[in-house]
Amino acid sequence: MKRYIGVDLGGTNIKAALVDDGHQILIEKSKPTLLPRPAGDVCADIVAVVRDILSQAGLTAGDICGGGIGCPGMVDGKRGVVSYSNNLAWRDIDLAPTLAHAIGCPFYLENDANAAALGEARAGSAKGAESAVIVTLGTGVGVGIVIGGRLHTGYSGTASEFGHMVIVRGGKRCTCGREGCLESYASATGLIRMTWEAMGENPNSRLWAIAPSRGEVNGRTAFEGARLGDETARRVVALYIDYLACGAANIINALQPEILSLGGGIAKEGEALLQPLREKVYAEVFGGRGQRHTLIKQCTLGYRAGLIGAAILAEDNADAS
Repeated sequence: MKRYIGVDLGGTNIKAALVDDGHQILIEKSKPTLLPRPAGDVCADIVAVVRDILSQAGLTAGDICGGGIGCPGMVDGKRGVVSYSNNLAWRDIDLAPTLAHAIGCPFYLENDANAAALGEARAGSAKGAESAVIVTLGTGVGVGIVIGGRLHTGYSGTASEFGHMVIVRGGKRCTCGREGCLESYASATGLIRMTWEAMGENPNSRLWAIAPSRGEVNGRTAFEGARLGDETARRVVALYIDYLACGAANIINALQPEILSLGGGIAKEGEALLQPLREKVYAEVFGGRGQRHTLIKQCTLGYRAGLIGAAILAEDNADAS
């Protein structure tokens, strides 16, 4: 049995796993990222988590065929460098070489959304599909494109940044510096902002009772309010789905994938999100309702998609070498 390390570096947590050649997770561990702090400190924690996994498994670095890591932002996979990550506040960080040197096995780098897309396409919701787009609705909006089981990353390695496609000209400022990006409206961060704004305008909304009882407003608060019949919450959900549908229709018009899968916390709403989203998207895509449509569905691997996808990245590179 061949074994690989998969790492998913996020703004909140560092997650790592030992994955076998059947794409099953054997051991996984996590540690808070604790941003903002220097990249060297974060790398040291990644190394510590991986070493902890190897120790628990009774393995050394020599027993591992390689490791992969998914990182938010623009990455140069060939050099293993994080070119720019607005969420981590990193620029030109030699991530993969640093990990390879410290851990003692080859390491490969990919954008985190691409890594998650690779996991879903090869082992999850889009397994067997000729082409798939995986959209992760989290702190930002990550998009990965897989064609024929392989990532499409463009000539510079930074393709598929549909989260930074403008859908509202002159709209909310995005962390990337542009205004009106899909990420500003369709991310969990955007939905939370819209929920707070609606609550401020509607002091009698039941959302005020829901939020304190859950400790805070999160990406599912508006959906919970909508299920309870709160009109303010229903309007927030409808507005959010409108924005997401605009982005999804644009992606489908551009790429015509066989499957478009949604991941992240908001996607856990299932058909409460997917059913109205399909209706809006299928009405907006080029050709309208009468054509053969991209299948819009929910991702199946959850947060493990990034871990499994990073391990598959290492597997593919090991097989190619």
